[in-house]
Amino acid sequence: MIGVLVPAHNEEALIGRCLRSIGQAMRHPALRGEPVQVVVALDRCRDGTARIAAEHGAHAVRLRRGNAGRARALAARTAIARGARWLASTDADSSVPFDWLAGQLACAADAFCGMVCVEDWEDYPLPVARRYDELHVPHDGHPHVHGANLGVATDWYLRCGGFPALPAHEDIALVEALERAGAGIARLASPAVVTSARSIGRAPEGFAGYLMRMAQEIGT
Repeated sequence: MIGVLVPAHNEEALIGRCLRSIGQAMRHPALRGEPVQVVVALDRCRDGTARIAAEHGAHAVRLRRGNAGRARALAARTAIARGARWLASTDADSSVPFDWLAGQLACAADAFCGMVCVEDWEDYPLPVARRYDELHVPHDGHPHVHGANLGVATDWYLRCGGFPALPAHEDIALVEALERAGAGIARLASPAVVTSARSIGRAPEGFAGYLMRMAQEIGT
């Protein structure tokens, strides 16, 4: 079984699109009908996120931590308890491609680090979009780590201690632990995940914060 981890904090506006895209990826023929369990970690959600998750058949778990690492780790523990051999991670404001799960498994590695792209830059001036594209040229062997496009074999995840309880960068910490343990990590340009470029994110030092710092450095 494949587990898909989706941490969420008040994401009713975007999580429906995310879960629909995962539902399509679950039906890729290369998976040969292997079951996929989507686990949404509802972290302090006070909106309709839980209802939308239920409508899409996702298993929801709740916590009140305001901590991305704890949310992703809880989703992982839940998926593992249900029998997941592979953990694929994304974010509630992201949309995965049809070959997302198939591509992660096809990499034949212990872990997968994929890239993310942005489809809507309306919250930022053009120079920010150009700078992001300059720093994130799609190529295999890239140096980036994104919780929105990450995968890891369950045995290696457990061996490295899982996602640490960090408010942000828990994805980077996990990959660094995997590297220290000698895991084989596929850093591939494809399949790529489309994510939001909103200026107000859910994790204080997450992707939105990264883009805001980039905007400040450019002086926009």
